[in-house]
Amino acid sequence: MSASEDIVLTPDPRLSEMCAPIEKIDDSVRKLAKYMLDVMYDADGCGLAAPQIGKLVRLVVIDVDYVPGDPSSRNPYVLINPKVVTADGDPRLFTEGCLSFPGISVDIERPSHVIVHATDLDGDLLQYEAENNLLAVCLQHEIDHLNGVTMVDHLPLLERAKALHDCELAISGGARPGETSAE
Repeated sequence: MSASEDIVLTPDPRLSEMCAPIEKIDDSVRKLAKYMLDVMYDADGCGLAAPQIGKLVRLVVIDVDYVPGDPSSRNPYVLINPKVVTADGDPRLFTEGCLSFPGISVDIERPSHVIVHATDLDGDLLQYEAENNLLAVCLQHEIDHLNGVTMVDHLPLLERAKALHDCELAISGGARPGETSAE
């Protein structure tokens, strides 16, 4: 059994819940962050939010530099209690996948520029800024998860229904996270 098998799949209601802030950075948070990175790398993803493994806390891991199969390319970010403080710039359409929605990718329009404040595992407040790149999309996508919002929630009703139907077919056909798209 691989770690990616612990990924929560739609329509699990935990994907629609608001996550609680992390009050104290301790060994349990460090252990959870390490586990989340293991799950993300095992699934060949580029981001993972805690609710995607059933933990309803405000924790995200991201690695947009990782090349599947090349551990030397790893450059992970661990964001505790991340908050988007600026989301502006020209809207940009980007095709997104999600480890909790295997078998599909959808076009989502998001602001092209984002600034995020988050705490790292050392308790330091950091600022992440990204524009017109995968990191900008990934930050917004993963923080959405912490607020109970998934990529399909950004779609018009008919497109959402089709995407969910296609995802259901992929799940029932045995597709596992990481086989189809990177998040």
